Amino acid sequence: MRELGIPGAWLHEPRVFSDPRGDFHEWFKEGALAAATGRTLRPVQANASTSVRGSLRGVHYADVPPGQAKYVTCVRGAVLDVVVDLRVGSPTFGAWEGLRLDADGRAALFVSEGLGHAFMALTDDATVMYLCSQEYAPAREHGVDPLDPELGIAWPEGIEPLLSAKDAQAPTLAEALAKGMLPSYEACLAQYAAAAG
Repeated sequence: MRELGIPGAWLHEPRVFSDPRGDFHEWFKEGALAAATGRTLRPVQANASTSVRGSLRGVHYADVPPGQAKYVTCVRGAVLDVVVDLRVGSPTFGAWEGLRLDADGRAALFVSEGLGHAFMALTDDATVMYLCSQEYAPAREHGVDPLDPELGIAWPEGIEPLLSAKDAQAPTLAEALAKGMLPSYEACLAQYAAAAG
């Protein structure tokens, strides 16, 4: 696993074993995650979403504590997956990083608590699966406008974004900051220390 430019986000690029029957790879291994990140992920919920081309989901995050860490992979089609640093006080606050997850490369992304997560489907039937450190709790879940010009996420040109009503009405980064909705960097570091056990 390698850490991305935003601390707390890690990419796993597995070795894929192929033969005439098909292929095999380990898409999640807690020991490898712990060795790379210094912490563990004990999944308590597993999600799957299938999206038509252009579907834009996010930028989502949860209150910290406890937050919600995610381990994300694309098992069919392709998505542009984006991590946004929403941790107030972080050296990379407001920065984002995007990478392609697809069924060919089999990569997986680990997103720590306090980081925002979003993806856009690049193909029809793009299927994303993810493991979560906490169960979904609507009162703790929030979003930031993925089309916020201040964030400046470079979504693919030529693809019309399809957003849910909730995501389309999400506040900008500046609005979320002004309303005190964003997690603090200190609270996130404490959560990571607790996850290191």
